[in-house]
Amino acid sequence: MTEVSDREPAAARPAAPRVIRLGSPRPRLRLVGLALALVLIAFVVRLLQVQAVDASTYAAKAERNRYVGQILAAERGEITDRSGVALASSEDAYDITADPSMFAPAELKTGDGPEQAAALLAPILGQEQSELVKKLRPRNSDARYAKLAGRQTPQVWKQIKDLKSALATKAESDPATVNVLAGVFSVPSSKRVYPNGELAAGILGWVNAEGKGGGGVEQQLNTTLAGKDGKIRYAQSGGRQVPTAGSTETPAVPGSDVELTIDRDIQWAAQNAITEQVKESKADRGYVIVQDTRTGEILALANSPGFDPNDLSRANPDALGNAALQDAYEPGSTAKVMSMAAVLEENAATPLTHVTVPNRLHRGDRLFQDDIDHATWYLTLNGVLAKSSNIGTILATGQLGRTQAQANQTLYSYLRKFGIGSHTGLGFPGETKGILAAPGDWSTSQQYTIPFGQGVSINALQAASVYSTIANGGVRVEPTLVRGTKGPDGRFTPAEAPQKTRVVSPKTARTLAQMLESVVDDREGTGTKARIPGYRVAGKTGTANRVDPATGKYRGYTSSFAGFAPADNPRVTVYCAIQNATQGGYFGGQICGPIFKKVMEFSLKTLQIPPTGAQPANLPVSFAP
Repeated sequence: MTEVSDREPAAARPAAPRVIRLGSPRPRLRLVGLALALVLIAFVVRLLQVQAVDASTYAAKAERNRYVGQILAAERGEITDRSGVALASSEDAYDITADPSMFAPAELKTGDGPEQAAALLAPILGQEQSELVKKLRPRNSDARYAKLAGRQTPQVWKQIKDLKSALATKAESDPATVNVLAGVFSVPSSKRVYPNGELAAGILGWVNAEGKGGGGVEQQLNTTLAGKDGKIRYAQSGGRQVPTAGSTETPAVPGSDVELTIDRDIQWAAQNAITEQVKESKADRGYVIVQDTRTGEILALANSPGFDPNDLSRANPDALGNAALQDAYEPGSTAKVMSMAAVLEENAATPLTHVTVPNRLHRGDRLFQDDIDHATWYLTLNGVLAKSSNIGTILATGQLGRTQAQANQTLYSYLRKFGIGSHTGLGFPGETKGILAAPGDWSTSQQYTIPFGQGVSINALQAASVYSTIANGGVRVEPTLVRGTKGPDGRFTPAEAPQKTRVVSPKTARTLAQMLESVVDDREGTGTKARIPGYRVAGKTGTANRVDPATGKYRGYTSSFAGFAPADNPRVTVYCAIQNATQGGYFGGQICGPIFKKVMEFSLKTLQIPPTGAQPANLPVSFAP
């Protein structure tokens, strides 16, 4: 019999968990370590190459691509009239430059970088594409600087800058795009502007393409006006400045302002008057000078034809410069005042001395005559000047010495004291000192023609200065054109005081002024067209044979008028001359007298100079034989 057990069966044991064993990490660490070692070795080798083997090459390349040096142009000083009105000023501008080395194929990764850049720049700069390519790809492969265009407006540079920026932005996202303008830069500069156009252009001059004065005051005082350029050096990338990389800068020092003695309004009146007459007379040229008789300051110095310094491309080359200072010509009868000054100062005669003037006078190898045929004139010395008699002047100056040689020497000494044959003292570029030979070298005819203004040459300012000397009581004051300068600090520095020279006595000067009044006021005088109602006017006409500068022979006439007012208390001198008038009259009193009147009237009113109210001397012109 089977026995049944009452014990429960034993429970089954759970299976033991499976153990996952990791591989050894050492091989992997060795692999990673080897890779890192290779990378480090590569870095070390490259570092050694850069810092040791090819250090200079890479440094030069980095320097070339990273740093840019530019000149900081100094701001040019203004030129103003005596009231501070700007006659020449400067506006912001840019010189467009390039670094040709940045257009090399190795730099741009393209062989036609200069052509692409030139195609973009040509329409903006208004230049031929081929010319720009030459600048961007110079023959000298080491060239680092090329000036593409000078003194461009801010608008022009903005166009280029915007285009350059757009290319740089596109090149960052599109590797196929090349920023062909990366090597184009701008240098802050300035553009010279003459707000009054042709007004006073002969005085001001102009500034050339290099930024230097090319004529006139701009040239004469270039160093004062120009200031001193500065420098800046900064890092760039892709043609743009890196603001965080720092820069070194030497600031520019602005130029000083120059204040002239010119009065803009009087200059305008003088220039208008002479321009109109030159056109009407179909003359070669003409000039008008207005001078303060007491100070020697030039209030106006006008030439016609003139030029616009804002656009020299349209200027007539013959009109450039300042003809009033650069032309040397025979003055004619306006020079007789110096002969009369010598006669009076040497007590050789008085204004009332009788001078019998024949129709012809034989002296040396010539037969002399006056401008018009006449019967024998019975003139006082005052009448000789009033009627502008050549013969009477020869007879009067013959009394300056016992012999003609002594008379020549005496006259020469006075001409020199009046400033003839010497520079005026302005120091103006191209100014002529005229021609005055030593008396021992005077030809037979010159001994008799120089007293009435032929055989001697002067410039227009010398002629004006003679009359200012008489007006100033016989004291010559060197003419001045500059009142002073104002530096960047705003401090005004007056110009040096002009030199003064006593030429004739106050008595002689007063007498000459009275005699010159007869030229204008007496009905027999040659300058009646210069009369100004309410004012006493002293003046003298001149009509001289003119030497043609092209042929060296006499052709045409120099017509002139010189004088001052008020005659008994002089304040203003005006001198006018016209060269080779070919239409209408050519006598000085006829075509220059009205100009004198117009400019003198305007000057007196502008300067608020009242009439004196005194009566003229009314010296006699003739005598009864």
